[in-house]
Amino acid sequence: MNDMVSTSEVETPPRRARFRSGLRGALRLALDVALPPLCPSCREPLGDGVGLCAGCWSKLSFIEKPYCARLGIPFTYDPGPGLLSMEAIASPPAYDRARAAVRYDEVARALVIGFKFSDRLDLAPMMGRWMARAGRELTAGADALVPVPLHWRRLWARRFNQAAALAGAISDISGVPVLHGGIRRVRATPQQVGLSKPARADNVQGAFRVLPEQKARIAGKRLVLIDDVLTSGTTVDTCARALLRAGAAHVDVLVFARVVAPLRSTI
Repeated sequence: MNDMVSTSEVETPPRRARFRSGLRGALRLALDVALPPLCPSCREPLGDGVGLCAGCWSKLSFIEKPYCARLGIPFTYDPGPGLLSMEAIASPPAYDRARAAVRYDEVARALVIGFKFSDRLDLAPMMGRWMARAGRELTAGADALVPVPLHWRRLWARRFNQAAALAGAISDISGVPVLHGGIRRVRATPQQVGLSKPARADNVQGAFRVLPEQKARIAGKRLVLIDDVLTSGTTVDTCARALLRAGAAHVDVLVFARVVAPLRSTI
């Protein structure tokens, strides 16, 4: 009798686990039927529920070499290794190198807007995977990933920092740890959308700071700043200056998308 009771007790948990697993599978199937997964860009139904539809995938413009060795701006033809763009020569940034996964076009814009403003955190692994691929040379020697911070008011309103979510996805792939709180946004700033480059620079002047208690975590480190979009570069440049003043040895920038002019000459 004791043996029979013991066997029943051993077999009960697996039966319950199988039941729960089957129930979860049935619920997922019901949700897929009632609410079929949609392409995060165009909202068309997806066959397998992963990534982009074929049409949006074909429109997405990944940034590949050749590009400016400093800013990562793509060239229209290959001018040879190490050549810099006019922007990098005329106005070199505080950071060393910038890389982006894709051009900021219609599809990339839809992904960014859905991710940031529609709570599409499920997009972070996909976007982070593309960023990790684009930034392999940056993460190879990096000590930490540093998400561009939000002011606490905007973080409270949005409920998450999109740069931190992307940094977490990149960290999972690259193995480079995320340095949370290394830099703070100490001043709330208006949105940069629609501002000229000088106005953008004025807008973020003095907005970022490394607090004294964080300097030991920054000093001597090779860091990669993470953000979603690079437009004029003023935000990441201001962050890079704050990190370098705090003693960082090297600062690079990795973003999901960057704005690229339609036509771009090399020098």
